[in-house]
Parts: sequence; C-alpha cells; structure tokens
Amino acid sequence: MAFQVENVDWVSGKNRLTQLRERVFILEWRLPREAEFDERDANAFHILISNDKREPIATGRLTRDGEIGRIAVKQEHRDQAVYQKLFNALIGLAKIEQVPTVSVSCDLEGVEHHRQLGFKPSGPVFMEAGIPRQRMACSVNNFPLPDVTKMH
Repeated sequence: MAFQVENVDWVSGKNRLTQLRERVFILEWRLPREAEFDERDANAFHILISNDKREPIATGRLTRDGEIGRIAVKQEHRDQAVYQKLFNALIGLAKIEQVPTVSVSCDLEGVEHHRQLGFKPSGPVFMEAGIPRQRMACSVNNFPLPDVTKMH
C-alpha cells in the first residue's frame, strides 16, 4: 500500500487531525477529551499519513521543544511500516527545524523498544491518564533512520 506523508499545521489540518485522534484516543482507548487536546497543538508540527484513498490513517506531533507525541494510528494500520514512516517523518522534521533533542513519553512496556531506537530514560516514571509512563530522550543526530524506500 502506498502512503502519503504530509507535514500539516494545526489550522489547515485541524479537522483531519482531530477526527483521527478522537477515533483512536477517545473512542477506542476511552481517554478523556481534555487529556488529548491542549494548547500545544496550535504551535506544534504535525505529520499526517494517508492511505492510497487519501484517508488519514496515522498522525503524530512534534512540539517546538522536541516532544514527540499524540501518535494515533488506526487499528487496522498498526504495523511496523506505518510507525516507522511516522517516526522518520517526525525525526526528519526535527532535523529541518533544528530541534536538537527529541523526547517521547511511552508506556512502560515500550521502554525497551525506545532504548533500541537510541532513547534513554529521562526522569522518573509518572502517571498520565491513569497509565504509568516513562519520558525518554534522544539526540536527533543519534536517531537511526532506516531506509524507508524499501517499505510500502
């Protein structure tokens, strides 16, 4: 399947970004709406991935201070290729915008996966929307970007 990767701002992409994030976080994961949308959306960089029918299937945001988050992927598209394209686009955007370090907040089960990507724990475990999480950070220059040209 061919994907279209777009860098969108909040103003022009708000409807598509909101619909996708609501579907994943609010309807599927049952997180409170007020925990999903915040004032940082307006100034953040957003990536939107669409399928070959131009339907949004994945999104993520990069804040100006380097936090990667709000990763929402439709359930039927949760595979390594989509996540890799999304992270590559976000890291590439961080490099373009000269954001030296990126951070993520992941569930504790995701800590080892993020370590393998070059992230290191940063600070103590904390609770977010009732879920224990760990903040992790990585220099964008140390982030291994795989060759995505071989992916669908």
